[in-house]
Amino acid sequence: MKRELLERILTRLPRKTIAVVGDFFLDKYLIIDPSLDEPSIETGLTAHQVVSKRLSPGAAGTIAANLSALGVGTVLAVGIIGRDGEGYELKRGLNGINVSTEYLVETPKRMTPTYTKPMRLSEDGSETEMNRQDIKNRAPTPPEVEGELIERLRGAVASADAVVVMDQVSEPNCGVVTDKARAEIAALARAYPETIFIGDSRERIGQYRGIYIKPNRHEAVRAVYPDWSGGEPSAAAVKECAETLAQRTGKPLFVTMGEEGVLTYDGMRFRVSPAMRLTGEIDIVGAGDSASSAIASALCCGALMHEAAELGNIAASIVVQQIGTTGTASPAQIRERWAEFEAADLR
Repeated sequence: MKRELLERILTRLPRKTIAVVGDFFLDKYLIIDPSLDEPSIETGLTAHQVVSKRLSPGAAGTIAANLSALGVGTVLAVGIIGRDGEGYELKRGLNGINVSTEYLVETPKRMTPTYTKPMRLSEDGSETEMNRQDIKNRAPTPPEVEGELIERLRGAVASADAVVVMDQVSEPNCGVVTDKARAEIAALARAYPETIFIGDSRERIGQYRGIYIKPNRHEAVRAVYPDWSGGEPSAAAVKECAETLAQRTGKPLFVTMGEEGVLTYDGMRFRVSPAMRLTGEIDIVGAGDSASSAIASALCCGALMHEAAELGNIAASIVVQQIGTTGTASPAQIRERWAEFEAADLR
């Protein structure tokens, strides 16, 4: 990627609107001091004492946070949350990073999805995660809530330059990206051909139609061969599945390959954008979300696929060096990292 293109992307982003559609979770970290453990009078069990907490938007909220950090002018959150305390905290967290919540559906018929992560504090100040407690909706999304979500989705897409879809919930039709919502996303992509649509899904990446998709290599192979359990897929297997998925979606796709970078396929040609070579400790949490955010941002600013993949690699290389947190990459960090690798001729 040339310096001129990088600057064009970063200077255009404040004028762009990107909608994030999907499962917004609250990440709730509870910091526990074991020296304060005490027995419960009622049960005799240990009562762990929380001395501080950290709350932040997770899942689709992580993508929204990355877009905001990159400098996107308007980020719209489109999803479903409960009318509960977790929903209040999630909205406050999104508003705190300049993400609009006007398109969120709030309903007492759903719980706000939440990852509660108790963290045991050590004497040296480090933290160790204990057993996590998850709040998820395991019953199908009510039709009336699904209908309201689709109306909000239509409103958000009408003003968006790009739409990023994050399907986090494993249970089918129990989250935001239901079968009906996915069909509506495909219809909106046809109705707004100039708008960039890109989807990510843990379980159902092969069910998208008419939009870019961004699976990792394991998700790509499982989408074509659901019973696949052959360990690390070969490059040939990934390419075969990428071709099949491109035929299904009718659109090009990106496949993230970890340390090997990002594979792009435009329907005719494969191209690999190598990952940045890093030294020292890394933490891969949030790397995929940062790549999705950067890729969508670059595409809606006119970048080609391999150029968008390069920006995704740069953003991910910054995030993985933020240890113990789901990080983000700012324009200043992007510029600095680009300059480092240009100087070292490692791009």
